[in-house]
Amino acid sequence: GAAMGARRLWALLAALRAGWCLLPQAGYLHPDEFFQSTEVMAGDILNLQVYYPWEFLSSSPCRTIVFPLMTSGVTYWVIKSLQQLDVCSSCINSYTLLVSPRLLFTIFSFTLDYSVYRLAPLWEADPWKALVLLAGSYVTLVFYTRTFANTLEGLLFALLMVLVSSRKSDGSSAEPTSSPLIGITVTAGFFNRPTFLAFALTPLLYWAGLIVDSQKSIKTVVNHFLKLVLAACFTAVVFVTADTFYFNSTGLENLYSIKKSSPFDIIGQLNEKMIVTPFNFLSYNLNPHNLALHGSHPRVTHFTVNGIMLFGILHILAIGAGIKMLRRYIYELLRVRSCGRGSPGLSVCSGRSVTLLLFYFVPLALLSLFSHQEPRFLIPLLLPLVLFGASHGRAAKWKHVIVIFNVLGALLFGCLHQGGLIPCLFRLEQLMRSPESSNHPRHYTLLFAHTYMPPRSLLNIRKRDTHIEVIDMAGSEEETVCQTVRQQAKNLTCDACHVFVIIPGTVKATVTKCGVSFRNETMIFPHLSMEDPPQIPFLFSANWRSQLGLYILQLDRDQ
Repeated sequence: GAAMGARRLWALLAALRAGWCLLPQAGYLHPDEFFQSTEVMAGDILNLQVYYPWEFLSSSPCRTIVFPLMTSGVTYWVIKSLQQLDVCSSCINSYTLLVSPRLLFTIFSFTLDYSVYRLAPLWEADPWKALVLLAGSYVTLVFYTRTFANTLEGLLFALLMVLVSSRKSDGSSAEPTSSPLIGITVTAGFFNRPTFLAFALTPLLYWAGLIVDSQKSIKTVVNHFLKLVLAACFTAVVFVTADTFYFNSTGLENLYSIKKSSPFDIIGQLNEKMIVTPFNFLSYNLNPHNLALHGSHPRVTHFTVNGIMLFGILHILAIGAGIKMLRRYIYELLRVRSCGRGSPGLSVCSGRSVTLLLFYFVPLALLSLFSHQEPRFLIPLLLPLVLFGASHGRAAKWKHVIVIFNVLGALLFGCLHQGGLIPCLFRLEQLMRSPESSNHPRHYTLLFAHTYMPPRSLLNIRKRDTHIEVIDMAGSEEETVCQTVRQQAKNLTCDACHVFVIIPGTVKATVTKCGVSFRNETMIFPHLSMEDPPQIPFLFSANWRSQLGLYILQLDRDQ
Protein backbone atom coordinates (compact mmCIF):
# COMPACT_ATOMS: atom_id res chain seq x y z
CA GLY A 1 0.00 0.00 0.00
CA ALA A 2 2.80 2.42 0.85
CA ALA A 3 4.60 1.57 -2.41
CA MET A 4 1.42 2.15 -4.43
CA GLY A 5 0.87 5.48 -2.67
CA ALA A 6 4.44 6.55 -3.46
CA ARG A 7 3.96 5.63 -7.13
CA ARG A 8 0.77 7.66 -7.38
CA LEU A 9 2.38 10.62 -5.65
CA TRP A 10 5.34 10.50 -8.03
CA ALA A 11 2.98 10.36 -11.03
CA LEU A 12 1.13 13.40 -9.69
CA LEU A 13 4.37 15.32 -9.18
CA ALA A 14 5.59 14.32 -12.65
CA ALA A 15 2.33 15.63 -14.15
CA LEU A 16 2.79 18.85 -12.16
CA ARG A 17 6.30 19.23 -13.61
CA ALA A 18 5.05 18.94 -17.18
CA GLY A 19 1.86 20.94 -16.63
CA TRP A 20 3.61 23.83 -14.89
CA CYS A 21 6.07 24.00 -17.78
CA LEU A 22 3.18 24.38 -20.25
CA LEU A 23 1.29 26.86 -18.08
CA PRO A 24 4.06 28.42 -18.21
CA GLN A 25 6.14 29.26 -15.15
CA ALA A 26 6.44 33.03 -14.85
CA GLY A 27 9.42 33.19 -12.47
CA TYR A 28 12.66 34.45 -14.01
CA LEU A 29 15.60 32.80 -12.23
CA HIS A 30 18.66 34.28 -13.92
CA PRO A 31 19.50 35.90 -17.30
CA ASP A 32 21.70 32.92 -18.23
CA GLU A 33 18.48 30.92 -18.57
CA PHE A 34 17.94 32.80 -21.83
CA PHE A 35 21.26 34.31 -22.85
CA GLN A 36 23.29 31.10 -22.93
CA SER A 37 20.90 29.17 -25.14
CA THR A 38 17.52 30.39 -26.40
CA GLU A 39 18.51 33.98 -27.20
CA VAL A 40 21.44 32.86 -29.35
CA MET A 41 19.41 30.25 -31.24
CA ALA A 42 16.47 32.61 -31.80
CA GLY A 43 18.83 34.99 -33.55
CA ASP A 44 20.63 32.32 -35.59
CA ILE A 45 17.69 30.10 -36.58
CA LEU A 46 14.60 32.33 -36.45
CA ASN A 47 16.36 35.52 -37.55
CA LEU A 48 14.96 37.50 -34.61
CA GLN A 49 16.43 40.58 -32.97
CA VAL A 50 18.34 39.34 -29.95
CA TYR A 51 21.16 40.31 -27.64
CA TYR A 52 24.22 38.10 -28.17
CA PRO A 53 26.14 37.63 -24.90
CA TRP A 54 29.89 38.09 -25.02
CA GLU A 55 30.55 34.35 -24.53
CA PHE A 56 29.09 33.66 -27.99
CA LEU A 57 30.96 36.39 -29.88
CA SER A 58 33.75 35.30 -32.20
CA SER A 59 36.10 37.65 -30.35
CA SER A 60 35.61 35.82 -27.04
CA PRO A 61 34.21 32.29 -27.57
CA CYS A 62 33.74 30.73 -24.12
CA ARG A 63 30.65 28.55 -24.65
CA THR A 64 30.20 25.62 -26.99
CA ILE A 65 27.50 26.01 -29.62
CA VAL A 66 26.76 22.28 -29.71
CA PHE A 67 24.38 22.04 -26.75
CA PRO A 68 22.36 25.21 -27.55
CA LEU A 69 22.00 23.88 -31.09
CA MET A 70 20.93 20.40 -29.92
CA THR A 71 18.32 21.77 -27.49
CA SER A 72 16.85 25.22 -28.17
CA GLY A 73 18.09 25.07 -31.75
CA VAL A 74 16.17 21.87 -32.48
CA THR A 75 12.92 23.15 -30.96
CA TYR A 76 13.14 26.45 -32.85
CA TRP A 77 13.89 24.62 -36.09
CA VAL A 78 10.76 22.49 -35.53
CA ILE A 79 8.40 25.44 -34.96
CA LYS A 80 9.99 27.30 -37.89
CA SER A 81 9.42 24.28 -40.16
CA LEU A 82 5.81 23.92 -38.97
CA GLN A 83 5.14 27.56 -39.83
CA GLN A 84 6.81 27.28 -43.24
CA LEU A 85 4.73 24.18 -44.01
CA ASP A 86 1.55 26.10 -43.05
CA VAL A 87 0.78 23.58 -40.32
CA CYS A 88 0.09 26.62 -38.15
CA SER A 89 0.09 30.22 -39.33
CA SER A 90 1.64 31.68 -36.19
CA CYS A 91 3.76 28.93 -34.67
CA ILE A 92 6.42 31.48 -33.77
CA ASN A 93 5.16 33.63 -30.90
CA SER A 94 6.21 34.56 -27.39
CA TYR A 95 4.59 31.48 -25.87
CA THR A 96 6.21 28.91 -28.18
CA LEU A 97 9.56 30.73 -28.03
CA LEU A 98 9.51 30.36 -24.24
CA VAL A 99 7.83 26.99 -23.76
CA SER A 100 9.20 24.80 -26.57
CA PRO A 101 12.82 24.74 -25.30
CA ARG A 102 11.60 24.42 -21.72
CA LEU A 103 9.40 21.48 -22.67
CA LEU A 104 12.39 19.68 -24.18
CA PHE A 105 14.39 20.27 -20.98
CA THR A 106 11.42 19.05 -18.94
CA ILE A 107 11.38 15.83 -20.95
CA PHE A 108 15.14 15.51 -20.44
CA SER A 109 14.65 16.05 -16.70
CA PHE A 110 13.08 12.60 -16.42
CA THR A 111 16.61 11.29 -16.94
CA LEU A 112 16.99 12.15 -13.26
CA ASP A 113 13.98 10.00 -12.38
CA TYR A 114 15.35 7.08 -14.39
CA SER A 115 18.74 7.48 -12.71
CA VAL A 116 17.22 7.50 -9.23
CA TYR A 117 15.14 4.42 -10.01
CA ARG A 118 18.24 2.58 -11.25
CA LEU A 119 20.58 3.73 -8.48
CA ALA A 120 18.33 3.61 -5.40
CA PRO A 121 18.59 -0.19 -4.79
CA LEU A 122 22.38 0.01 -5.09
CA TRP A 123 22.54 2.62 -2.34
CA GLU A 124 20.02 0.97 0.02
CA ALA A 125 17.16 3.38 -0.76
CA ASP A 126 13.57 2.58 -1.67
CA PRO A 127 13.22 3.54 -5.38
CA TRP A 128 9.74 5.04 -5.17
CA LYS A 129 10.35 6.98 -1.98
CA ALA A 130 13.53 8.35 -3.55
CA LEU A 131 11.56 9.28 -6.68
CA VAL A 132 9.00 11.17 -4.59
CA LEU A 133 11.80 13.03 -2.82
CA LEU A 134 13.30 13.95 -6.20
CA ALA A 135 10.07 14.88 -7.98
CA GLY A 136 8.83 16.92 -5.01
CA SER A 137 11.97 19.05 -4.84
CA TYR A 138 11.42 22.57 -6.12
CA VAL A 139 14.87 22.28 -7.73
CA THR A 140 13.43 19.60 -10.02
CA LEU A 141 10.17 21.48 -10.62
CA VAL A 142 11.80 24.84 -11.35
CA PHE A 143 15.51 24.63 -12.16
CA TYR A 144 15.47 21.36 -14.11
CA THR A 145 12.72 22.64 -16.42
CA ARG A 146 14.74 25.72 -17.44
CA THR A 147 17.29 26.14 -20.23
CA PHE A 148 20.40 26.40 -18.05
CA ALA A 149 23.77 24.87 -18.90
CA ASN A 150 23.70 23.83 -15.22
CA THR A 151 20.61 21.73 -15.97
CA LEU A 152 22.46 19.81 -18.68
CA GLU A 153 25.39 19.49 -16.28
CA GLY A 154 23.08 17.84 -13.75
CA LEU A 155 21.65 15.43 -16.33
CA LEU A 156 25.13 14.41 -17.50
CA PHE A 157 26.21 13.93 -13.88
CA ALA A 158 23.21 11.65 -13.31
CA LEU A 159 24.08 9.65 -16.42
CA LEU A 160 27.69 9.35 -15.25
CA MET A 161 26.57 8.04 -11.85
CA VAL A 162 24.49 5.37 -13.58
CA LEU A 163 27.40 4.38 -15.83
CA VAL A 164 29.93 4.02 -13.00
CA SER A 165 27.60 2.17 -10.62
CA SER A 166 28.30 -1.41 -11.62
CA ARG A 167 27.73 -2.89 -8.18
CA LYS A 168 24.99 -5.47 -7.73
CA SER A 169 22.19 -4.90 -5.23
CA ASP A 170 23.68 -7.49 -2.85
CA GLY A 171 26.85 -5.42 -2.56
CA SER A 172 29.09 -7.63 -4.73
CA SER A 173 31.01 -6.02 -7.56
CA ALA A 174 29.96 -6.56 -11.14
CA GLU A 175 32.40 -6.19 -14.00
CA PRO A 176 32.45 -2.46 -14.97
CA THR A 177 31.49 -1.69 -18.54
CA SER A 178 30.59 1.35 -20.65
CA SER A 179 34.12 2.78 -20.75
CA PRO A 180 33.48 4.58 -24.09
CA LEU A 181 30.17 5.99 -22.82
CA ILE A 182 31.88 7.30 -19.70
CA GLY A 183 34.52 9.00 -21.87
CA ILE A 184 31.85 10.59 -24.07
CA THR A 185 29.81 11.76 -21.07
CA VAL A 186 32.76 13.32 -19.24
CA THR A 187 34.00 15.12 -22.35
CA ALA A 188 30.54 16.39 -23.27
CA GLY A 189 30.08 17.63 -19.71
CA PHE A 190 33.47 19.37 -19.83
CA PHE A 191 32.56 21.22 -23.03
CA ASN A 192 29.14 22.13 -21.64
CA ARG A 193 30.66 23.54 -18.42
CA PRO A 194 34.30 22.88 -17.48
CA THR A 195 33.15 22.74 -13.84
CA PHE A 196 31.76 19.32 -14.73
CA LEU A 197 35.19 17.92 -13.86
CA ALA A 198 34.48 18.80 -10.22
CA PHE A 199 31.34 16.63 -10.33
CA ALA A 200 32.98 13.85 -12.35
CA LEU A 201 36.09 13.43 -10.16
CA THR A 202 34.59 11.22 -7.44
CA PRO A 203 32.53 9.00 -9.80
CA LEU A 204 35.62 8.48 -11.98
CA LEU A 205 37.75 7.52 -8.99
CA TYR A 206 34.98 5.17 -7.82
CA TRP A 207 34.81 3.59 -11.29
CA ALA A 208 38.60 3.25 -11.46
CA GLY A 209 38.54 1.49 -8.10
CA LEU A 210 35.93 -0.97 -9.37
CA ILE A 211 38.01 -1.58 -12.50
CA VAL A 212 41.14 -2.38 -10.52
CA ASP A 213 39.28 -4.54 -7.96
CA SER A 214 37.40 -6.61 -10.54
CA GLN A 215 40.22 -7.32 -12.99
CA LYS A 216 43.02 -9.81 -12.56
CA SER A 217 44.93 -8.78 -15.70
CA ILE A 218 46.73 -5.46 -16.09
CA LYS A 219 46.08 -5.72 -19.84
CA THR A 220 42.32 -5.68 -19.24
CA VAL A 221 42.59 -2.66 -16.93
CA VAL A 222 44.64 -0.75 -19.52
CA ASN A 223 42.10 -1.73 -22.19
CA HIS A 224 39.26 -0.13 -20.20
CA PHE A 225 41.16 3.13 -19.74
CA LEU A 226 42.26 3.17 -23.38
CA LYS A 227 38.64 2.88 -24.56
CA LEU A 228 37.68 5.77 -22.28
CA VAL A 229 40.49 8.02 -23.57
CA LEU A 230 39.80 7.25 -27.24
CA ALA A 231 36.08 7.97 -26.85
CA ALA A 232 36.90 11.21 -25.01
CA CYS A 233 39.29 12.32 -27.75
CA PHE A 234 36.78 11.59 -30.50
CA THR A 235 34.07 13.55 -28.66
CA ALA A 236 36.44 16.47 -28.14
CA VAL A 237 37.23 16.56 -31.87
CA VAL A 238 33.51 16.79 -32.67
CA PHE A 239 32.99 19.71 -30.28
CA VAL A 240 36.13 21.56 -31.39
CA THR A 241 35.21 21.15 -35.06
CA ALA A 242 31.67 22.46 -34.56
CA ASP A 243 32.80 25.40 -32.42
CA THR A 244 35.62 26.31 -34.78
CA PHE A 245 33.30 26.43 -37.79
CA TYR A 246 30.71 28.45 -35.86
CA PHE A 247 32.96 31.08 -34.30
CA ASN A 248 35.28 31.49 -37.30
CA SER A 249 32.32 32.40 -39.47
CA THR A 250 29.00 34.18 -39.31
CA GLY A 251 27.36 31.49 -37.23
CA LEU A 252 25.20 28.52 -38.13
CA GLU A 253 25.32 29.08 -41.89
CA ASN A 254 28.97 28.07 -42.04
CA LEU A 255 28.40 25.32 -39.46
CA TYR A 256 25.81 23.72 -41.75
CA SER A 257 28.40 23.73 -44.54
CA ILE A 258 30.44 21.05 -42.76
CA LYS A 259 28.40 18.31 -44.42
CA LYS A 260 29.27 19.77 -47.86
CA SER A 261 32.97 20.21 -47.09
CA SER A 262 35.73 17.82 -47.95
CA PRO A 263 38.01 16.52 -45.18
CA PHE A 264 40.77 18.82 -46.48
CA ASP A 265 38.49 21.87 -46.18
CA ILE A 266 37.62 20.93 -42.59
CA ILE A 267 41.29 20.48 -41.68
CA GLY A 268 42.12 23.82 -43.29
CA GLN A 269 39.40 25.57 -41.30
CA LEU A 270 40.64 23.99 -38.07
CA ASN A 271 44.21 25.05 -38.79
CA GLU A 272 43.08 28.62 -39.43
CA LYS A 273 42.01 29.25 -35.84
CA MET A 274 41.09 26.30 -33.64
CA ILE A 275 38.46 27.17 -31.02
CA VAL A 276 38.54 25.19 -27.76
CA THR A 277 35.83 26.89 -25.73
CA PRO A 278 36.49 25.19 -22.34
CA PHE A 279 40.05 26.51 -22.30
CA ASN A 280 38.79 30.03 -23.01
CA PHE A 281 36.20 29.58 -20.25
CA LEU A 282 38.85 28.49 -17.76
CA SER A 283 41.25 31.23 -18.80
CA TYR A 284 38.56 33.82 -18.13
CA ASN A 285 37.19 32.39 -14.88
CA LEU A 286 40.54 31.61 -13.29
CA ASN A 287 41.27 35.34 -13.32
CA PRO A 288 40.02 36.72 -9.94
CA HIS A 289 39.46 40.16 -11.50
CA ASN A 290 37.05 38.69 -14.07
CA LEU A 291 35.15 36.74 -11.41
CA ALA A 292 34.82 39.92 -9.33
CA LEU A 293 32.96 41.55 -12.23
CA HIS A 294 30.20 38.95 -11.78
CA GLY A 295 30.16 39.19 -7.99
CA SER A 296 32.47 37.88 -5.27
CA HIS A 297 31.22 35.79 -2.37
CA PRO A 298 32.80 34.28 0.74
CA ARG A 299 34.26 30.83 0.09
CA VAL A 300 31.74 29.27 2.50
CA THR A 301 28.67 30.57 0.62
CA HIS A 302 27.92 27.21 -1.01
CA PHE A 303 28.12 25.40 2.33
CA THR A 304 26.29 27.91 4.51
CA VAL A 305 23.79 29.59 2.16
CA ASN A 306 23.33 28.05 -1.28
CA GLY A 307 23.12 24.43 -0.13
CA ILE A 308 20.38 25.31 2.38
CA MET A 309 18.59 27.55 -0.13
CA LEU A 310 18.37 24.74 -2.68
CA PHE A 311 18.08 21.57 -0.62
CA GLY A 312 16.94 22.69 2.83
CA ILE A 313 17.00 20.03 5.53
CA LEU A 314 18.65 17.48 3.19
CA HIS A 315 21.78 19.63 3.07
CA ILE A 316 21.78 19.97 6.86
CA LEU A 317 21.33 16.20 7.30
CA ALA A 318 24.25 15.56 4.95
CA ILE A 319 26.49 17.96 6.90
CA GLY A 320 25.48 16.35 10.19
CA ALA A 321 26.12 12.84 8.88
CA GLY A 322 29.42 13.91 7.37
CA ILE A 323 30.65 15.37 10.66
CA LYS A 324 29.51 12.27 12.56
CA MET A 325 31.27 9.89 10.15
CA LEU A 326 34.44 12.00 10.18
CA ARG A 327 34.52 11.98 13.97
CA ARG A 328 33.98 8.20 14.00
CA TYR A 329 36.79 7.66 11.51
CA ILE A 330 39.20 9.88 13.49
CA TYR A 331 38.28 8.00 16.68
CA GLU A 332 38.95 4.64 15.03
CA LEU A 333 42.22 5.96 13.59
CA LEU A 334 43.41 7.09 17.03
CA ARG A 335 42.30 3.81 18.62
CA VAL A 336 44.19 1.76 16.00
CA ARG A 337 47.34 3.82 16.47
CA SER A 338 47.19 3.46 20.24
CA CYS A 339 46.76 -0.31 19.92
CA GLY A 340 49.45 -0.53 17.25
CA ARG A 341 47.60 -3.00 15.03
CA GLY A 342 44.90 -3.20 12.39
CA SER A 343 43.64 -0.40 10.19
CA PRO A 344 40.79 2.06 10.54
CA GLY A 345 37.69 1.24 8.56
CA LEU A 346 33.96 1.64 8.31
CA SER A 347 31.25 -0.95 8.01
CA VAL A 348 29.85 -1.87 4.59
CA CYS A 349 26.64 -0.06 5.47
CA SER A 350 28.30 3.18 6.49
CA GLY A 351 30.84 2.78 3.65
CA ARG A 352 28.08 3.22 1.09
CA SER A 353 26.86 6.31 2.89
CA VAL A 354 30.41 7.67 2.90
CA THR A 355 30.59 7.20 -0.88
CA LEU A 356 27.34 9.10 -1.39
CA LEU A 357 28.58 11.88 0.87
CA LEU A 358 31.80 12.06 -1.14
CA PHE A 359 29.73 12.35 -4.34
CA TYR A 360 28.06 15.34 -2.68
CA PHE A 361 30.80 17.10 -0.72
CA VAL A 362 33.81 16.75 -3.05
CA PRO A 363 32.18 18.80 -5.87
CA LEU A 364 30.80 21.20 -3.26
CA ALA A 365 34.28 21.76 -1.85
CA LEU A 366 35.91 22.15 -5.29
CA LEU A 367 33.30 24.69 -6.42
CA SER A 368 33.84 26.58 -3.18
CA LEU A 369 37.42 27.32 -4.23
CA PHE A 370 36.03 29.97 -6.62
CA SER A 371 34.87 33.30 -5.25
CA HIS A 372 31.82 33.55 -7.55
CA GLN A 373 29.20 31.23 -6.04
CA GLU A 374 25.61 31.11 -7.28
CA PRO A 375 22.96 28.62 -6.07
CA ARG A 376 22.34 27.17 -9.54
CA PHE A 377 25.93 25.92 -9.68
CA LEU A 378 24.93 23.24 -7.15
CA ILE A 379 21.79 21.82 -8.79
CA PRO A 380 23.63 18.72 -10.16
CA LEU A 381 24.17 17.64 -6.53
CA LEU A 382 20.45 16.98 -6.06
CA LEU A 383 20.83 13.34 -7.19
CA PRO A 384 23.38 12.07 -4.61
CA LEU A 385 21.61 14.07 -1.91
CA VAL A 386 18.23 12.48 -2.73
CA LEU A 387 19.80 9.01 -2.66
CA PHE A 388 21.43 9.78 0.67
CA GLY A 389 18.23 11.21 2.16
CA ALA A 390 16.10 8.29 0.97
CA SER A 391 18.48 5.59 2.24
CA HIS A 392 17.70 4.24 5.74
CA GLY A 393 14.66 6.56 5.91
CA ARG A 394 16.76 9.60 6.86
CA ALA A 395 14.36 12.10 5.26
CA ALA A 396 11.13 10.39 6.38
CA LYS A 397 10.99 12.00 9.84
CA TRP A 398 11.39 15.44 8.25
CA LYS A 399 8.73 15.03 5.56
CA HIS A 400 6.54 17.92 6.79
CA VAL A 401 9.52 20.27 6.84
CA ILE A 402 10.52 19.08 3.36
CA VAL A 403 7.01 19.66 1.95
CA ILE A 404 6.72 23.18 3.38
CA PHE A 405 10.23 24.07 2.24
CA ASN A 406 9.64 22.93 -1.35
CA VAL A 407 6.22 24.58 -1.63
CA LEU A 408 7.70 27.89 -0.51
CA GLY A 409 10.71 27.46 -2.83
CA ALA A 410 8.48 26.67 -5.81
CA LEU A 411 6.28 29.72 -5.16
CA LEU A 412 9.25 32.03 -4.64
CA PHE A 413 11.34 30.99 -7.65
CA GLY A 414 8.64 29.61 -9.94
CA CYS A 415 6.11 32.44 -9.53
CA LEU A 416 7.33 35.50 -7.62
CA HIS A 417 10.99 36.07 -8.47
CA GLN A 418 11.03 38.65 -11.32
CA GLY A 419 7.67 37.06 -12.12
CA GLY A 420 6.18 40.01 -14.00
CA LEU A 421 8.84 40.35 -16.70
CA ILE A 422 7.92 37.39 -18.91
CA PRO A 423 4.13 38.16 -18.85
CA CYS A 424 5.11 41.77 -19.62
CA LEU A 425 7.03 40.66 -22.70
CA PHE A 426 4.04 38.52 -23.76
CA ARG A 427 1.75 41.54 -23.46
CA LEU A 428 4.09 43.86 -25.35
CA GLU A 429 4.47 41.32 -28.16
CA GLN A 430 0.67 41.09 -28.50
CA LEU A 431 0.42 44.89 -28.49
CA MET A 432 3.05 45.36 -31.19
CA ARG A 433 1.48 42.63 -33.35
CA SER A 434 -2.11 43.78 -32.92
CA PRO A 435 -4.19 44.50 -36.07
CA GLU A 436 -3.97 48.23 -35.40
CA SER A 437 -0.17 48.09 -35.40
CA SER A 438 -0.15 45.95 -38.56
CA ASN A 439 -2.44 48.28 -40.49
CA HIS A 440 -0.73 51.48 -39.33
CA PRO A 441 3.01 51.03 -38.75
CA ARG A 442 4.12 52.45 -35.42
CA HIS A 443 7.43 53.06 -33.71
CA TYR A 444 7.84 51.54 -30.26
CA THR A 445 10.46 52.31 -27.65
CA LEU A 446 10.58 49.91 -24.70
CA LEU A 447 12.58 51.16 -21.73
CA PHE A 448 13.30 48.60 -18.98
CA ALA A 449 14.63 49.80 -15.63
CA HIS A 450 15.48 47.84 -12.47
CA THR A 451 14.50 44.48 -13.99
CA TYR A 452 16.54 41.49 -15.07
CA MET A 453 17.82 41.76 -18.63
CA PRO A 454 14.78 41.28 -20.91
CA PRO A 455 15.26 38.49 -23.47
CA ARG A 456 14.57 40.25 -26.79
CA SER A 457 13.64 36.99 -28.47
CA LEU A 458 10.35 36.82 -26.52
CA LEU A 459 9.28 40.09 -28.19
CA ASN A 460 9.39 38.19 -31.51
CA ILE A 461 10.92 41.08 -33.48
CA ARG A 462 12.34 40.29 -36.93
CA LYS A 463 15.82 41.58 -37.67
CA ARG A 464 14.43 43.60 -40.56
CA ASP A 465 11.97 45.40 -38.24
CA THR A 466 13.65 48.67 -37.31
CA HIS A 467 10.62 50.36 -35.78
CA ILE A 468 11.09 48.72 -32.34
CA GLU A 469 13.82 49.85 -29.96
CA VAL A 470 14.68 48.16 -26.65
CA ILE A 471 16.58 50.12 -24.00
CA ASP A 472 17.81 48.20 -20.96
CA MET A 473 18.67 50.54 -18.08
CA ALA A 474 19.34 47.62 -15.69
CA GLY A 475 19.85 49.01 -12.16
CA SER A 476 20.75 52.58 -13.17
CA GLU A 477 20.64 55.41 -10.66
CA GLU A 478 17.48 57.52 -10.32
CA GLU A 479 18.95 60.56 -12.09
CA THR A 480 20.14 58.46 -15.04
CA VAL A 481 16.71 56.86 -15.44
CA CYS A 482 14.96 60.24 -15.25
CA GLN A 483 17.34 61.76 -17.76
CA THR A 484 16.64 58.97 -20.25
CA VAL A 485 12.85 59.16 -19.70
CA ARG A 486 12.85 62.95 -20.20
CA GLN A 487 14.90 62.55 -23.39
CA GLN A 488 12.41 60.01 -24.73
CA ALA A 489 9.53 62.36 -23.86
CA LYS A 490 11.23 65.18 -25.76
CA ASN A 491 11.59 62.95 -28.84
CA LEU A 492 7.95 61.83 -28.68
CA THR A 493 6.68 64.02 -31.51
CA CYS A 494 5.02 61.75 -34.07
CA ASP A 495 1.51 60.31 -33.71
CA ALA A 496 2.77 56.79 -34.46
CA CYS A 497 5.46 56.88 -31.76
CA HIS A 498 4.91 55.06 -28.48
CA VAL A 499 7.23 54.92 -25.49
CA PHE A 500 6.70 52.39 -22.68
CA VAL A 501 8.60 52.40 -19.39
CA ILE A 502 8.72 49.05 -17.58
CA ILE A 503 9.66 49.32 -13.90
CA PRO A 504 8.91 47.48 -10.61
CA GLY A 505 6.36 48.98 -8.24
CA THR A 506 8.99 49.37 -5.52
CA VAL A 507 10.83 52.00 -7.59
CA LYS A 508 7.89 53.36 -9.58
CA ALA A 509 8.16 56.64 -7.68
CA THR A 510 11.49 57.15 -9.44
CA VAL A 511 9.86 57.86 -12.81
CA THR A 512 6.81 59.64 -11.43
CA LYS A 513 9.21 62.30 -10.10
CA CYS A 514 10.87 62.81 -13.47
CA GLY A 515 8.54 65.63 -14.53
CA VAL A 516 6.75 63.66 -17.27
CA SER A 517 3.19 62.40 -17.45
CA PHE A 518 1.90 58.96 -18.39
CA ARG A 519 -1.24 58.13 -20.34
CA ASN A 520 -1.72 54.46 -19.57
CA GLU A 521 -0.64 52.38 -16.60
CA THR A 522 -0.73 48.59 -16.47
CA MET A 523 0.34 46.51 -13.48
CA ILE A 524 1.39 42.88 -13.79
CA PHE A 525 1.14 40.87 -10.56
CA PRO A 526 3.11 39.26 -8.98
CA HIS A 527 6.66 40.54 -9.41
CA LEU A 528 9.27 40.33 -6.66
CA SER A 529 12.56 42.13 -7.20
CA MET A 530 15.21 41.07 -4.68
CA GLU A 531 17.44 43.89 -5.94
CA ASP A 532 14.70 46.39 -5.03
CA PRO A 533 12.75 44.49 -2.37
CA PRO A 534 9.42 45.75 -1.04
CA GLN A 535 9.38 47.54 2.29
CA ILE A 536 7.79 45.32 4.93
CA PRO A 537 5.38 48.01 6.29
CA PHE A 538 3.97 48.56 2.78
CA LEU A 539 3.12 44.86 2.49
CA PHE A 540 0.62 45.30 5.34
CA SER A 541 -0.99 48.42 3.83
CA ALA A 542 -4.01 48.64 1.55
CA ASN A 543 -1.72 49.30 -1.41
CA TRP A 544 0.41 46.17 -0.87
CA ARG A 545 -0.10 44.81 -4.40
CA SER A 546 1.77 47.76 -5.89
CA GLN A 547 4.91 46.62 -4.06
CA LEU A 548 4.65 43.22 -5.71
CA GLY A 549 3.86 44.40 -9.23
CA LEU A 550 5.65 45.31 -12.45
CA TYR A 551 4.34 48.44 -14.16
CA ILE A 552 4.06 49.22 -17.86
CA LEU A 553 3.82 53.02 -18.14
CA GLN A 554 3.09 54.70 -21.47
CA LEU A 555 4.44 58.20 -21.93
CA ASP A 556 1.80 60.83 -22.71
CA ARG A 557 2.37 62.38 -26.14
CA ASP A 558 0.28 65.46 -25.34
CA GLN A 559 2.24 66.58 -22.27
